[in-house]
Amino acid sequence: MAHRTVFFVSDQTGVTAETVGHSLLTQFDGVEFSQVTLPFVDTLDKARKVAEKIDRVGREEGLRPIVFVSIIQDEVRAPLMACDALVLDFFQAFLAPLEAELEAKSSHTLGRAHGMFDTKGYNLRIDATNFAMAADDGHASPTTYRQADLILIGVSRSGKTPTCLYLALQYGVFAANYPLAEEDLESGELPASLEPYRRKLYGLTISPERLRQIRLERRSVGRYASTQQVSYELRAAEALFKRYAVPYIDTTHSSIEEIASTILDQTGVERRVRS
Repeated sequence: MAHRTVFFVSDQTGVTAETVGHSLLTQFDGVEFSQVTLPFVDTLDKARKVAEKIDRVGREEGLRPIVFVSIIQDEVRAPLMACDALVLDFFQAFLAPLEAELEAKSSHTLGRAHGMFDTKGYNLRIDATNFAMAADDGHASPTTYRQADLILIGVSRSGKTPTCLYLALQYGVFAANYPLAEEDLESGELPASLEPYRRKLYGLTISPERLRQIRLERRSVGRYASTQQVSYELRAAEALFKRYAVPYIDTTHSSIEEIASTILDQTGVERRVRS
């Protein structure tokens, strides 16, 4: 398998460069990528040192590195553009066409994408994250459920908590979650505490094989991770979803990003923040 070194270089956290870069790299199955993230390259001196590192790696490996650059200041970006590498500059690719279309110059302000520029949005994401943690695994009062934008339900270890936290951190969505207990599954009835909030419910399911693997890593003894128990819980949960017309998604082969986007698309819950 071919091997290439990839650098994500940013004047801030590197999240933008990583996110877009990863999306592009996943299209190449026959190449193994060694990925290096270099955030906060916000001075000319730092940029020169990074450029030297990139060139050194290229000489050692005998192949040009691939560099995704997200740096707003032209003078800081310049040493990286001169590297002996394939340099993909997000601002150069998109900002100039936008300036031409809008007939306006961009502010070239550092840190607007992921910094504290949008204080209101940042505080909302923090509040939503605190809410998700307080309303985790059914630890919620009726008042909490009234405040929730979404209530995720499913069996233990089906992905409810990480999805709630992602929705909170990324979009400022107030998401609670409720784990379906054995008594819920045996009765086939929607838990009484959830009954008034049917329109907020969304279910998560997963393949028995994947769920058993996850549970074995957490607790390998007892019937918690047994094939019979896992299969029973999933069948009962999906039957409950169908009985009460609760929309649901199979999370087996989906990333957190895909799960969250699917939920928001299907429920119509608004993204309060676009980070």
